[in-house]
Amino acid sequence: MSIMLLILLQLVLVSCAPPRCHPGFPGLCKPTVEEKPKCTDVLLSYCDDMPYTQTMFPNILGHKTREDAEAGTEYLLLSVAESLLGGACSPEIRMLGCSVLAPRCEKEKVLKPCRTACEAVQKKCSHAFEAIEMAWPYFLDCDRFFVGEQEGCFDPLEGLSAAQDVDAFSSMEALPAEDPVSTIQFPYHSNAQMISTLKKTEEQCSDIARTYSIGRSMEGKELLVIEFSNNPGQHELLEPEVKYVGNMHGNEVVGRQLLIYLAQYLCSEYQLGNERIQTLINTTRIHILPSMNPDGYEVAVSGVQDNSYGDDEESQGHRYDTWNVGRNNAQNIDLNRNFPDLTSVVYNRRRQKGYRTDHIPIPDSYWFGKVAPETYAVMKWIRSIPFVLSANFHGGDLVVAYPYDLSKHPLGHNMLSLTPDHQVFKFLARTYADTHETMSNENARCGSSHTHSEKGTINGAQWSSFAGSMQDFSYLHTNCFEVTVELGCEKFPPQEELLNSWYENHEALITFMEAAHRGIKGIVKDEEGNGIKGARISVRGIRHDITTAENGDYWRLLTPGTHIVTASALGYTRAVKKVFLPPRMHTAGRVDFVLQKAAVEPDMQEESDAILSLGSYDHFDPYNQYGHYILTADVSQNREERAEKPWWWSYFVQPGGPAPTWLLKHH
Repeated sequence: MSIMLLILLQLVLVSCAPPRCHPGFPGLCKPTVEEKPKCTDVLLSYCDDMPYTQTMFPNILGHKTREDAEAGTEYLLLSVAESLLGGACSPEIRMLGCSVLAPRCEKEKVLKPCRTACEAVQKKCSHAFEAIEMAWPYFLDCDRFFVGEQEGCFDPLEGLSAAQDVDAFSSMEALPAEDPVSTIQFPYHSNAQMISTLKKTEEQCSDIARTYSIGRSMEGKELLVIEFSNNPGQHELLEPEVKYVGNMHGNEVVGRQLLIYLAQYLCSEYQLGNERIQTLINTTRIHILPSMNPDGYEVAVSGVQDNSYGDDEESQGHRYDTWNVGRNNAQNIDLNRNFPDLTSVVYNRRRQKGYRTDHIPIPDSYWFGKVAPETYAVMKWIRSIPFVLSANFHGGDLVVAYPYDLSKHPLGHNMLSLTPDHQVFKFLARTYADTHETMSNENARCGSSHTHSEKGTINGAQWSSFAGSMQDFSYLHTNCFEVTVELGCEKFPPQEELLNSWYENHEALITFMEAAHRGIKGIVKDEEGNGIKGARISVRGIRHDITTAENGDYWRLLTPGTHIVTASALGYTRAVKKVFLPPRMHTAGRVDFVLQKAAVEPDMQEESDAILSLGSYDHFDPYNQYGHYILTADVSQNREERAEKPWWWSYFVQPGGPAPTWLLKHH
């Protein structure tokens, strides 16, 4: 009986159920009609200043609702883009992203943003993302989510462009054109802001400026150089190459800032028609590396922000403790003690026949030690370009120090230790110190150098002896003459003092670069007119030769007076010339040589053998020890982890959600 009741109940339920839709029985039910999307108000708070008020969902990325868009990593990126990029490209990036997340809607139809606007922003702003090791956002792919004008696109930056035109016009009225310094801002720059500023300068002066990378720091930050030349990117015959290096010690920051300002100044002055700057750039190839130690700089900035110093004794003691915070790189290596110690090689060999103080090879043993990535990058850089003159900028004193930095005293005590080119180095140091506003003034002295300094200049070893300095290495390994400029006793001064630092140094910065044109220059050729690479230029009485560059050209810094100059090359006869340089001569004298083919002279063969006994100059890390060290060191493992997960990564990873790997540049 119960079975029969269950069967009847099922029959009743089936008969009462609504008929199913079936194509064979039209009219049994009505098909479901989906409601078409309609234009709706733009309610995304970070997109409320777009030049339109209506949008539509699903959007171009497929977000079905406003809530979906707000919950995505794309919108989160737009909300923090300004602070993340250090103020660069704001609000262009945000508005470009909003045009995809909340596209324009008219007459119930979505309009896509214009590709030309996207390409312009990407050209201007891609470097800002590179500076923080972030990939260009996928949703700003100009080919994927943007269209051409023929497809009826809209300009997402329409309102912004008009506002910028007004601002530009207002600033033109407010600032006098003849004062380019007034257009340069004098704040501290973060690493991202520094790279952005250099890239903007390159863009503004693309005919004379170029940026390029020489490598990366231990934590993967780019070591970016900006170059100025009337033919950027190429070495020009008889045009000297000059370099400036700042922030070698991360906590000595004034030099870093001055070099950023200098890059902007050279660009603006050249465009304004300053004849002196135009002549300098048209006749000199200038390379500026504002920060050799960006990792240390970030540590130093954190130390300054974490400490506010008072005048009491306890605060002064704490300040002393933090004096060197950020000085070293991320491996805790002092970069100005990390270069090959070639000065000791010179001292050990000075009683041997044919001993030299130039183009000394790097000992193989050096590569089995701890070589910082920053040091390695700079060594490769200065070996690849025929630099003539250089300065590296520090803080903690007010003086220009010249080589040697390592004392010749048997016990390493501080002692006057001069190079064969002492007169040239003294002239170079005085050139900067005398042109500086206060450096040569006895009353402006500060720091420990004052006991031995002479009008703002000092011999490095007499002041504080140490091995492995960059300036000693440059002089003994290459043609480059380098000095160290200490810019003041305050290593990390308050921001309001930076403008004054610029005014104290900007004339000296220009004058020092002009000194690259002192002495003599020329071309060494064979009888057929071909330049001879690697020919030696010797000056009687100075045991330090320089060599010719790829096309046979050379530059030899010399002081005024009479000099006996010899050009020589293996397989050629020597050529000798007598040269007189007047005291007031500010351009290099032209001295060319033509060498004739000949059998190798015995004394030249002995000299060549003596050079070879030191090792091969061309061997740079012959056993790839640096590569092995980087791969095996514990710090390198940390570097790889940081490279995979940059400092900003955790901010964008949402619990339970997919990892936004599209943000990773090297994913």
